[in-house]
Amino acid sequence: MRRHLAAALVAAALAVPAWAQQQEPFEPEGYRTDNYRAPVPATLEGARVLTTAEAETIWRAKSGNFVDVLPRAPKPKNLPAGTVWRDMPRRNIPGSIWLPDTGYGALPPAMDDYLQRGLARASHGDKAALLVIYCLADCWMSWNAAKRALAYGYANVAWYPEGTDGWEHAKLPTEEVQPEPRPEQ
Repeated sequence: MRRHLAAALVAAALAVPAWAQQQEPFEPEGYRTDNYRAPVPATLEGARVLTTAEAETIWRAKSGNFVDVLPRAPKPKNLPAGTVWRDMPRRNIPGSIWLPDTGYGALPPAMDDYLQRGLARASHGDKAALLVIYCLADCWMSWNAAKRALAYGYANVAWYPEGTDGWEHAKLPTEEVQPEPRPEQ
């Protein structure tokens, strides 16, 4: 009986196509446009993918420019008069610039320009400078933003998919930051 059950399980596993057994998602051709907090691919064509240890080495050597693209929660519309609104504080890798809301799959022209200006500031206008782009773990925002940086002509893009989740898990320092000033939408 056990032998038949084992044989049936093996046969069932072999019947599932290889693509369905894949644990990690594949790289889409374009940008991810929905379900941004989901497992990300292990690769980003044209970019270097960093582990936490590699990101830390770059950070300690000050050999890269870190860019955080975590979205920022908008202030709710129609708050009752007198309601105090406080933004959620953001803690990120020290020395990073924060360009919130620039990792969506489709960016309005003003946000696309905001991202381009922010990357130019982070890289000091040098498209060969190392840019390390991150968000949180399982966040397609950083994948999209890194892919977009490549499309803008940046030649030395690194994507850090573990983001601040991996950084904090490794007990590395963070600092509270405010986002770069952005255009009104």
